[in-house]
Amino acid sequence: MKTGSQTDTVVPGSPTGLIGQQPNASDSSELKGARILLVEDSWQLGNAMKRLLRILGADVAGPAATIADAERLIAENTPDVGIIDINLRDGERSNDLIDRLHEQRIPVVVVTGYSTISLAAGKAEAILPKPVSAETLLAILRPILARQKER
Repeated sequence: MKTGSQTDTVVPGSPTGLIGQQPNASDSSELKGARILLVEDSWQLGNAMKRLLRILGADVAGPAATIADAERLIAENTPDVGIIDINLRDGERSNDLIDRLHEQRIPVVVVTGYSTISLAAGKAEAILPKPVSAETLLAILRPILARQKER
């Protein structure tokens, strides 16, 4: 979200997960009803992203730090979209999880701290570098969720 010339960025440890001000009350329903799976092994970043997504009205499952945790969350409630870190704890990679989500027609947004990743073309809607700005995340999620509602 832009506030003047400032771009708000998801920052671990900040109370809202954002630099600057909290989203306006009018923004609180921006993602209303969206079911989002969040797979992130960084506790601080995962919780900051979860707070942001919840402020915007999303129902967030996670953050899951492992593939096993993510699969349990998917079994409990099928998400509309997954926000997935590619490299997880203890060298675990989320490529197989991304493949399964793709097979189930669940769009994936990859968030990574790495400059290059190995991912087959078409498996992710977007690959975003960390830290992710709230504005960028919303710009990616809006059309994905609009398509999901049409299905």
